Amino acid sequence: MNNTHDPDILRGLHTAIIDLVDEINRPRRDDRLIEEAGIPLDRALFPLLARVWRYGPVGVVELADRTGRDHTTISRQMTKLEEMGLIERHPSATDRRVREATVTGKGQEMVDLLNAARQRLANRILVDWTDADLDQLQTLLRRFADDLMR
Repeated sequence: MNNTHDPDILRGLHTAIIDLVDEINRPRRDDRLIEEAGIPLDRALFPLLARVWRYGPVGVVELADRTGRDHTTISRQMTKLEEMGLIERHPSATDRRVREATVTGKGQEMVDLLNAARQRLANRILVDWTDADLDQLQTLLRRFADDLMR
């Protein structure tokens, strides 16, 4: 296996990833998604709800690590989501000191609205892409993400 890749290709890949991360992290993207979904959710809480849905049951420390935020901030935001009835927390089955969150039925309804809105927005952005293009992109992104997480 070749462990040395073309530096221009790697530089181009790095630049594309930075552009993608920058664009995904723009607050207006989250605002647009929340508006498209028609839900009353604060922009700061939306990524947390999505990650509880994706990784739950999940604790504060893991969520803080995944979001790059301080665990005290995540704890406060989790309390807000719990007060809104979107998540519930229970002691971990493996470590009773840890309280893990899962999405409630109400939270799942909100996630479903967000996912449907995300799909509508993606269809607008990817209007000129073929299914084959999208399948190839998904395959390569999944491979990259899996390799990155090793």
